[in-house]
Amino acid sequence: MTQEEIKQLLEEKYLEYCQPHFIELDPISIPHLFEERKDIEISGLIAATIAWGQRPTIVKNAKSAMQRMGNEPFRFVMEHSENDLNALDGFVHRTFNSEDLKHFVRSLKSIYSTHDSQEDVFLEGIGNGDENMMNSIAHFKQVFFGIPHEKRTQKHVSDPLQGSASKRLNMYLRWMARPNDRGVDFGLWNRIPTSILSCPLDVHSGRNARQLGLLNRKQNDWKAVEELDASLRLFDSNDPVKYDFALFGMGVFH
Repeated sequence: MTQEEIKQLLEEKYLEYCQPHFIELDPISIPHLFEERKDIEISGLIAATIAWGQRPTIVKNAKSAMQRMGNEPFRFVMEHSENDLNALDGFVHRTFNSEDLKHFVRSLKSIYSTHDSQEDVFLEGIGNGDENMMNSIAHFKQVFFGIPHEKRTQKHVSDPLQGSASKRLNMYLRWMARPNDRGVDFGLWNRIPTSILSCPLDVHSGRNARQLGLLNRKQNDWKAVEELDASLRLFDSNDPVKYDFALFGMGVFH
């Protein structure tokens, strides 16, 4: 395929899959349960963090986490006592358990006590001339674990400075920062330019990117993310991450 044919295919698949009826069994359906900005942010971060495995199980368990918070995640985060955290006992999604979830609640309370939005934390980490969110994600992780925590929980927040593709945080950033022009992403964070967002690289998007000649690196790591970024920006330099819908959708639905 020529570059123009690849771009046309990606554009067509973006329009096909960036549709509200495709999100019912997608983790992004969890923040769509809420209307308030901070509820959307908190539920989105938790849903994205546990987004590995079978999608129906991810959605089921993310809903369980919200129910344990009384379906008022921001209020629960800000008003909880240590006894209130007992409501999270028994939660588990693969290797993410109730102790991990309790740290998320404590850390988010710390963040919202000093910041109006999680976006502020990500913005603090963006340096002049940064072409992607690598430093920003690393800064977010540093802040997120700036309070006492179990060491085991650190593995659930990835760090691109250590080579991780940071698939789940890149997905979360797409949810929050891409415009809500098609009823899927939220467009809540308009201070982070979409031009520096990266495609959430996983087995589906990686396989299709390689088949289309957009990615040569075999490992799904941060170097692969940057290689894919460079390819996708040739097609749309302002919003390259929109092609996540195409690359992921072709992998899941075809």
